[in-house]
Amino acid sequence: MSFQWYALRSKPLKEDLVWKQLISRGIESFFPRMKVHPVNPRARKVKPYFPGYLFIHVDLEDVGISPLKWMPHTLGLVTFGDEPASVPDHLIHALEQKVKEINKAGGEVFEGLKQGDKIWIHSGPFSGYEAIFDHRLPGKERVRVLLQFLGESRNVSIELDVSQIRKEK
Repeated sequence: MSFQWYALRSKPLKEDLVWKQLISRGIESFFPRMKVHPVNPRARKVKPYFPGYLFIHVDLEDVGISPLKWMPHTLGLVTFGDEPASVPDHLIHALEQKVKEINKAGGEVFEGLKQGDKIWIHSGPFSGYEAIFDHRLPGKERVRVLLQFLGESRNVSIELDVSQIRKEK
């Protein structure tokens, strides 16, 4: 028996249904989701970290490929050629940690956040200030915001940890 992780594709917006089917069939799965702070209060408060994908931990010799390919709302396993691509254990563990960190920090704040949007700084040395979102810094969990304070007529650019800001409602 050789259990490995594989990426299973789902139809758009059907990840929850596929995940529930996997659970009901006793298949170990990892469906990374994160909290979001949408502009619309009726919008989903949780979204997939990888829209259209879930991870399953199975022995393909035992389960087979067909049940996964023909399960309702799925598009089959991610393959290279005809060979299902396995996902290393350490990558799954790293993803679990990353999603936990995002959720612990209050979730993803970039849902619907555009340059020029007003944000509120809720922690750190600039806590309580209103600012203008400038942009997300590449490869980091940091953002650049424009802050006007002490009656100055110009905005001062500062970098903050993403967990320190919230979109103003």
